[in-house]
Amino acid sequence: MPAEVLSDHTTDVLVVGGGPSGLALAAELAARHLSVRVVAPHPPQPFAPTYGAWLGELPAWAQACTAQVWTDVRVYSGPQPTPLLRPYALLDNARLLGTLLRRAGERLCWTQGRVTRAERRGELWHVHGEAGEVWTARLVVDASGHGGLLQPTAFEGGAALQTAYGIVAHFRRPPSPPGAMVWMDYRAPHLSRTEVRAEPTFLYAMHLDGDRYFVQETSLIARPAPSREFMAARLYARLEALGTPPHDTESDEWVAFPMNAPAPAPGGVLAFGAAAGLVHPISGFQVAGALNDAPRVAQAVAEALQAGQDAAAAGWAALWPPERRAAREVHLLDLAALLELPGDLLGAFFAAFFRLPAAEWHAFLAPQTGVGPLARSMLRVFAHAPNAVRLPLARAALRRPGVSLRALQQAARMKDSARFSHPSAAPARHPGAMTPPDDTSSDDTRREANSGDIDQQEVIEEGMQGATGNVNADGLAPDVNRQKKLEELRENVAEISGEGREDTRSS
Repeated sequence: MPAEVLSDHTTDVLVVGGGPSGLALAAELAARHLSVRVVAPHPPQPFAPTYGAWLGELPAWAQACTAQVWTDVRVYSGPQPTPLLRPYALLDNARLLGTLLRRAGERLCWTQGRVTRAERRGELWHVHGEAGEVWTARLVVDASGHGGLLQPTAFEGGAALQTAYGIVAHFRRPPSPPGAMVWMDYRAPHLSRTEVRAEPTFLYAMHLDGDRYFVQETSLIARPAPSREFMAARLYARLEALGTPPHDTESDEWVAFPMNAPAPAPGGVLAFGAAAGLVHPISGFQVAGALNDAPRVAQAVAEALQAGQDAAAAGWAALWPPERRAAREVHLLDLAALLELPGDLLGAFFAAFFRLPAAEWHAFLAPQTGVGPLARSMLRVFAHAPNAVRLPLARAALRRPGVSLRALQQAARMKDSARFSHPSAAPARHPGAMTPPDDTSSDDTRREANSGDIDQQEVIEEGMQGATGNVNADGLAPDVNRQKKLEELRENVAEISGEGREDTRSS
């Protein structure tokens, strides 16, 4: 094995991974006059995966890095489309990379290599590469992607994966509505109910231009997950049934990543992006959230380093405050319910979900929504769902009583005076941040997105304000007996599920 070679200089921060999340944080750190080394297995190159995001969730600077934006965005949970009336964007990965690199400037050193481990000696971290390199830094950030490298993720019960196989190709007949983006299409008349029940998948499709489309067969979440071969076969079977076989395929794509990461325990190494468990447990989105998280985390790290304080602890506190941890408990409960739900009922579940007021389902899919709005939204979905959907949802909640009670208790401690669990991505005191100094521009984007100017058939824009007055975030009075309320909830669920109270208590 070659002798270890000490790097030519010590940097303030070493970031493991060259994906959009790690590079976004590196750029924000560099903009705060910190020296940053990015270690990745490859030189700077456009990110490979297809990244989509709700336009209003992208910071203003990133909205200029979109390749295409659709205002006709649809979901098919049944025969008829549900218009979502919310602009959806496809990121231009090359433009995003260039913008981040320009933002970082000369304070960023990109090093090609593979990190194997890191150890702390005194005030410095020594990070080892597989070729025997050693790089030193005051702080190490694991942005290596799903599961983490230096800060590994523990998945309770094993990783539950979202998987998808997609292609960019030309079609003689449109495989999805021209000019539209289909966010989710659960229609599958070419499959038997048994097949759908066992392996539910949906079509995610974008009309790019002319006869070019991106079409992707997606499994929302499964444990165990379907294979690449299975998902490819499902996609081609769907296209064949539609009478739209592709030709002149330009590229294909396979993605598989865990959805059930818990809020991680803070450690000496700071994690970020997917490595920090920030994949949304319901949608699978992560990039837009990381772009918004980066300025806040970078500011906390920069201030801690300047003050001689624990920069990793400061970064963890900024990334995973208590409210966000409580919200993750609720999301994991929802995820467990989706795993419990038979595949042929997923369409009915999402039909109830998208009947929520637009502001509520927007917030539910957002990366930083507080625990109170999340819990209320799921209760509304439960109320609107058919009984066949309610039963497995109720059983899933009762199988995780510890999570249910923990989420309730945490929600009760937190006031819901604001919709989101974090301040805006770039407070006014951070004049160098890529994100705007406040969230007024994103509010303007939302108002524009929900205005009557959008070329859609109808407008669905109802809002529900959070709890106000002398109540807690869960809508309960401050002096209520929460244990009693939990028992009442269990009794009500037992009535719906047909299970006796005695059985409910023992579950």
